[in-house]
Amino acid sequence: MAPRPLKAVLTVAAAAAFSLTAAPAQAADPDPFIWTELARTYVATGMYAYEPYAVADGYTPTSCVPGMGYHYVNEENVGETDPEKPAALLYENAPDGLRLVAVEWVVKAESGVTPPTMFGQTFQVPEDVSDVGSGHTLRAWLYKPNPSGLFNATHPDVTCSATTAP
Repeated sequence: MAPRPLKAVLTVAAAAAFSLTAAPAQAADPDPFIWTELARTYVATGMYAYEPYAVADGYTPTSCVPGMGYHYVNEENVGETDPEKPAALLYENAPDGLRLVAVEWVVKAESGVTPPTMFGQTFQVPEDVSDVGSGHTLRAWLYKPNPSGLFNATHPDVTCSATTAP
């Protein structure tokens, strides 16, 4: 094969390999292009991997919910369906402190209101959310791949005592 076509074939193969590794693998993933929409969420929440930044920006820690983690709620973002303004950040215990595992949007559940949609997903049925009350929720396990799916309500590997505080 001549050098120029060989170089083109290798470039295409490398690009294909990189595109397959660009998004974390999750079971039951939605459309792969959803990751382009979720990029805005990554950019807006990545700094909260350092938990004190979340507290400084108005996220208040609550107790842990097994299968979800510690919820840090920013009441100013409740009701938002902006990818850059999740109402809650979810953390789990890690050897060096708390580790960000997911983000969550919450819209208060009001009688007769249909659940909103984001990223092609309908918010889950109303549940009690710490410091918020009853609300429709949508979680995205952006920082810890979930074998049950990117938008699944719970994560089988996130455990904690519901009575402990962060």
